[in-house]
Amino acid sequence: MQTLETRSLTTRPLVTVVIPCYNYGHFLPGAVASALDQEGVDVEVIIVDDASPDGSAEVARGLADRDSRVRLITHASNKRHILTYNDGLDEAAGDYVVLLSADDLLTKNSITRAAALMEQHPDVGLVYGPVVIFNDAVPELGVGDAAAWILWEGRDWARRLFGSGVNVIKSPEAIVRGSVLRQVGLYDPEHPHAGDLQMWLRIAAVADVGYLPDSVQALYRQHDKNMHSAIFATDQARGMITDLQHRLDAFTTAAASFSNTGELVASIRRAEAVEAMDLASRALVWGHTESWPVPALLNFARDCDPAIDRTAAGRAYSRRHALGTRLSRRNPLFVMREKILSRRTLAAERRIADVGVPG
Repeated sequence: MQTLETRSLTTRPLVTVVIPCYNYGHFLPGAVASALDQEGVDVEVIIVDDASPDGSAEVARGLADRDSRVRLITHASNKRHILTYNDGLDEAAGDYVVLLSADDLLTKNSITRAAALMEQHPDVGLVYGPVVIFNDAVPELGVGDAAAWILWEGRDWARRLFGSGVNVIKSPEAIVRGSVLRQVGLYDPEHPHAGDLQMWLRIAAVADVGYLPDSVQALYRQHDKNMHSAIFATDQARGMITDLQHRLDAFTTAAASFSNTGELVASIRRAEAVEAMDLASRALVWGHTESWPVPALLNFARDCDPAIDRTAAGRAYSRRHALGTRLSRRNPLFVMREKILSRRTLAAERRIADVGVPG
């Protein structure tokens, strides 16, 4: 990892912003406006409407008619999100490329800041920065220029993700070098839930990664019609196994892009086994055994790592299981460990905010 002083953008690259849209016509004008609100770069916006029944295509057509930098691709029938992404990305001519969901927003000059880093460091294929999550009202942010650049060697960056099992990028805050995107290929339809994670890892196998710690790069809208919420239920108990399995699949297939494939696969399987076992323990402590999929979590953990029961996470679950739900629930000894785990999680989140990856 290197921390470097920033430099101003001295060239004027072309950036393609692909905006996939399904039933988000009411959000489209804001997303397009945020993509175009970038100084020092030329921006082309490609809206891909996936046969929305809500009139989104008409909204998009109006935006394209009013601004020559905006164009529209329409699907005659619904192709779902991955193929919609790819149809837009396949048309991207920019030196750099951003995939922006129609319900999300870029911050002013976020592209400018990322492009300045990538223009100065041609080995960097992916740049991202902090993202703010919001629900209804768009937050007002005073976003200034980046005070520092952090550069990661791509394989080191990826190794840290494999060791933690987390995806540190929401998506709208990421910008990819066009030549690298063409080198690694588009989104894999086999990964409908964690395709973005798999993409970032494939990029890190061939290019370095930049992080902008001081500048919010995007605003991510969280609501009940988010694709991840509506389709995969990642914010609900029934989505736990889905989320774990899809992340594992994304990491495992991306590992094939690295020379130390076996080491990386073993690392992610350990990380996800611990995560699943910890979730099973928490179900006992917090009284969620009826609503959380505890048997499935245990099966997943043991399948990932047959030795998980002999680890600290496995022994913690065994102690709680031996006492049973009634005696485990809010047991002061067990709650204390949960607080320790929570502090570790907060520390990891602070580390991600500071340098872009967990410790």
